[in-house]
Amino acid sequence: THRMVGEGMPDFGDELDGSSLRVGIIKARWNDDITTPLVEGCRETLKKMKVADENIFETTVPGSFELPLASRFLALSGTTDVIIAVGCLIDGDTTHFDVISNAVAKGLIDVGLQTATPVVFGVLTCNTHEQAVTRSTGKTNHGIGWAQSAVEMGLLRASALGKFKQGSMGFSVGGSSATEAAPSPPTPGQKVGF
Repeated sequence: THRMVGEGMPDFGDELDGSSLRVGIIKARWNDDITTPLVEGCRETLKKMKVADENIFETTVPGSFELPLASRFLALSGTTDVIIAVGCLIDGDTTHFDVISNAVAKGLIDVGLQTATPVVFGVLTCNTHEQAVTRSTGKTNHGIGWAQSAVEMGLLRASALGKFKQGSMGFSVGGSSATEAAPSPPTPGQKVGF
């Protein structure tokens, strides 16, 4: 049998505190009847994980193909700690589905690797519209897991970049609390990181 998100899976994200994070959500408008509830699932979960409304930035793009470039623009702006790229691709009768889904997946991972801003792959790739509906509603709304992943990866990034003293993710050095406030942002020209 196949399990869906929410079926017998651990609630790994419930104990994580996202109050220090700024989260960007980029939603593809293509298949809007699917992407809108996915974003709602993301937002509800982010709020449960203490991400403040004013720290959730949301924008839209025409379709999933545009998600990587919009994610790169947002990552380079420095206004978010993590990005959730939300889209839905449904297989059809041509190779278009394969071409777009592969390009989007590669593009999103490249953005994360090139910018050091985590990008959560929130793109459903389904065979049918019914599969997409199932994965975007109720307890099997994949937006829930994507938001949990976003908080975890945002905290991992903050820890890796030294925004916490000894972070729970284990990268930073110093004190013992992962909940201490981040240091002041760097001044222009100040070297950050390595």
